[in-house]
Amino acid sequence: MNQAFTAIHFKAEGWPNYANGIAKFSSAGIILEFESKFLGIFSNGVKEVRVSLADIHSVKFKGGFLNVGARIVLRLNSIAKSTKLPNDNGKIVLKIPREDAEQARRSVAKLEKDMIETAAQLPPPQASVSEIFLEASTEKETRQLEQ
Repeated sequence: MNQAFTAIHFKAEGWPNYANGIAKFSSAGIILEFESKFLGIFSNGVKEVRVSLADIHSVKFKGGFLNVGARIVLRLNSIAKSTKLPNDNGKIVLKIPREDAEQARRSVAKLEKDMIETAAQLPPPQASVSEIFLEASTEKETRQLEQ
């Protein structure tokens, strides 16, 4: 059976909560399944957070020396979603085991490519009323015509 996602194990820390889980990368976004523990001892149960491409502000892979200490740094557009995972000032840092580091690098590169393709398909942002009617250059031209 062909999987539509790539599964990568991770650990995340953000005092006082810690999480162990699996990040599932696909062309639609990331699904994070994890067990959250308070102080690393008391389990809060298994949780799932779905992050679509539109919810991702940035995603970066940071490799360590010989793939030791590899991590994925994820920033989201929504504070509500980022508080569901252990985070540090809005950054969700997923620590990746050495054996999954290369797969994580490829998954992040593919996700970045998918984000660029999705952004290119969106319509251009709409101009505000002030941009249309109250531009300073147009006002100067009008004053020159009046004189």
